[in-house]
Amino acid sequence: MIIAPARMDDLLSGWRRHWRGESIVTPRRRYGPAEVHAFAARDGAGAMTGLVTFAVQGGLAELVSLNTEVPQQGVGTNLMDAAEREARQLGATRMILATTNNNLGAFRFFQKRGYHLVALHRDAVAGIRREKPSIPMVDPDGLPIRDLIDLEKTL
Repeated sequence: MIIAPARMDDLLSGWRRHWRGESIVTPRRRYGPAEVHAFAARDGAGAMTGLVTFAVQGGLAELVSLNTEVPQQGVGTNLMDAAEREARQLGATRMILATTNNNLGAFRFFQKRGYHLVALHRDAVAGIRREKPSIPMVDPDGLPIRDLIDLEKTL
């Protein structure tokens, strides 16, 4: 696996595929591709197997997106290691992220990597859905998508 800065076409194709558009809305703001740092993971044949994007402002880094094509293979961990390392080099002392209430896999993944749950934004997805109506009301398992939960790690 190779982790390297992502090309703009990788970032855009990853966001379109996983986030249904060319921008991502977090509880803090809307991000376009030119406003984030990005790393891509590639397999031995050069195919992209994951993408992480984040933004740094002052001492705070915000994880904007993390997606992998091959779960349970270390791609997400390697991408997060690269993002956290780069965020520290850019002066961040903390990394924060938000995930939806239904994303149980994210809770496990991030807590295993030292992240703590720090805030609940009840019914916050409704506000984000106004800006990005492509967010579904329920996930494939039938869980409602309505709340955002912040997780944070000291870098």
